[in-house]
Amino acid sequence: MEALQATVLYLILLPTYIITAKDDAWKSATATYTKEADGDGSIIIEGACGYGDLHKVSYGKYSAGLSNMLFNRGSTCGACYEVRCVDHILWCLQGSPPVILTATDFCPPNYGLSAEYGGWCNFPKEHFEISEAAFAEIAERKADIVPIQYRRVKCERRGGLKFTLSGSSHFCQVLITNVGLDGEVVAVKVKGSKTGWLPMARNWGQNWQSNVNLVGQPLSFEVTSSSGRTLASYNVAPAKWKFGQTFEGKQF
Repeated sequence: MEALQATVLYLILLPTYIITAKDDAWKSATATYTKEADGDGSIIIEGACGYGDLHKVSYGKYSAGLSNMLFNRGSTCGACYEVRCVDHILWCLQGSPPVILTATDFCPPNYGLSAEYGGWCNFPKEHFEISEAAFAEIAERKADIVPIQYRRVKCERRGGLKFTLSGSSHFCQVLITNVGLDGEVVAVKVKGSKTGWLPMARNWGQNWQSNVNLVGQPLSFEVTSSSGRTLASYNVAPAKWKFGQTFEGKQF
């Protein structure tokens, strides 16, 4: 009986161990950098995650566009990756520490070019298009493309989750940034003083929408991360909030 109980306990614990080991393991990919940047090499253009100016949302130069295999239709927006240059004596900066990047954009495929010569984000390639400044910390700028290893890591953020409101009286949209822990938001609910909790739908990237008129009501938000953790921030926006304003809530 004791042997049977031990076997059952082993089978229960085994999947958890496998998931943990898999998440911590380094995986192989490639990386290039984008030249669409400001003076310090930071990507500031509006990307597929909807973050806009990355300095304003505190992601700055440590940002990356992901190929389709990693982007997952925008649900990966906000996730954090540890990236290091490997296996290239000429292009990798030997002994340089890895960089921690936030997924902020989509790297589109180019099927007019070979996956080995320009079509680096073609399916099923796993590729990072990172800011020039971050790239220069792990590899030579003159490199076209470098082999890398990456792994998911927890996002370390200062302050709480940030909620930026936009829309109109019958369409409320919120952009959620500065998300710690997994970095990924998979579900959002909003609550006004005259409503219960209302599920919001993903509009694009990390923009979430509700078609209920919430103007004139203090707003609370319930955010669920990809690990399943849920965090509620009550009365984040006061009753006199306006579109275009950003408010800060709790942090995971």
